[in-house]
Amino acid sequence: MLSLHQLRCFLTVYEHGSLTAAAEELGYAQPSVSEQVRALEKSVGTPLFTRVGRGVVPTAAAEEMRPHAERAVGAAEEARRAAQDVTALETGTVRFGMFGTARLYAGASLVADVLQRHPGVRVELVGQNSTDVQEHLRRGRIEAAMIAVPAVASEGMSVTPVARDELVYVSSDPERVTTPVTAARLARASLVMSETTWRATDSTRIVLRQMLHETGYNPTTRIEVEDVETAVELVGMGLVDSILPRGVVDALLPRLAPNAGWVSLRPRQYDSLAIVHRANATLSPAARLMIELATKRIQAITEPIHPR
Repeated sequence: MLSLHQLRCFLTVYEHGSLTAAAEELGYAQPSVSEQVRALEKSVGTPLFTRVGRGVVPTAAAEEMRPHAERAVGAAEEARRAAQDVTALETGTVRFGMFGTARLYAGASLVADVLQRHPGVRVELVGQNSTDVQEHLRRGRIEAAMIAVPAVASEGMSVTPVARDELVYVSSDPERVTTPVTAARLARASLVMSETTWRATDSTRIVLRQMLHETGYNPTTRIEVEDVETAVELVGMGLVDSILPRGVVDALLPRLAPNAGWVSLRPRQYDSLAIVHRANATLSPAARLMIELATKRIQAITEPIHPR
């Protein structure tokens, strides 16, 4: 009866055309490799190699057998990796990219979800901004991520929208949040915006720039800050207004700007939240787990987008 060990020896001899070279690559003595090939020939009932000088050449039977042997050895290797992935998921590190304000949506809850299923793993949520996370993906530092994307397209990446979060106008002046804010009003507003380091590529700012440019207006800001908490505090002081995702508003206004209110833009504008990974990538069980749990969490607190 043939074995995987025999098939590996057969394929290595086939590749090198030499029992001696095959033995060196496999780390065995040459007689051991010869014995494995003879045992395989006995199992299949026909010679697989003929000697030519100091080497060997495959017979017609070997040529027919080679692709089947490769598939069998490959399937065994995939089975081994799958078993190791399960072990790694039980005790290894789970890394996943998240957009910067994810901490206000589901950061701690997501970690708790992972640890509830796999108490032995170490968890890393990576990223300060969606642009930052995309760079981690491109460099292969993480397998997958959930980020805010201004458009459902990214070169070399698979982008699957899973939810959208409305962008709203936030102010401590009640008169400014009584009716939806048009592009004309937005262009005249005194605004604070966060994520200043990523202002050129930040998803929220791209959406707003598109909205204003389509109506002939230019976006301006009075104050630029890094973290969204500072922006909300400034709104609460009545110094400026801001444009924020609803998830951020719901999380921060009650604590940092309890007297502030919000109103939709006209037309309504949204940040799209998407699962992103390298195109055609085979994702590990850890990555698939994080995608499942992150999608479930984010869809529970924003407007879900379901694949058609």
